[in-house]
Amino acid sequence: MNDTHKLVNDLSEQVSRLVRDELRLARLELTQKGKRAGVGAGLVGAAGMAAFFGGATLVAAVVMLLALVMPGWLAAAIVAVVLFIAAALLGLTGKKQVKRVGPPVPSETIASVRADIDMVKEKARR
Repeated sequence: MNDTHKLVNDLSEQVSRLVRDELRLARLELTQKGKRAGVGAGLVGAAGMAAFFGGATLVAAVVMLLALVMPGWLAAAIVAVVLFIAAALLGLTGKKQVKRVGPPVPSETIASVRADIDMVKEKARR
């Protein structure tokens, strides 16, 4: 009876330690994924800012330069199209970065917990 009680206590202690370790691993994994998502979101924000400031700073100068050889309205339209293309490319790059992170699920921790559960089940059958 005493050996069984000791085994149950040991098992309880090991399961508690295992759960704590798995929770710590899940927290670490989610933190890392959050950082990667933040970088991607930052790139998307940078794309918007680059499009805005680039357009605001250079539009007038380029339009005026092109207006020397064509009507002003046509020069402005050409510059606007070029700026929109640049913004689209930056936005797509940021979107790909965010997508690469994957879902905010601690997949490595889940796999580890499943392996631990399978191991405990296997040992319990013996």
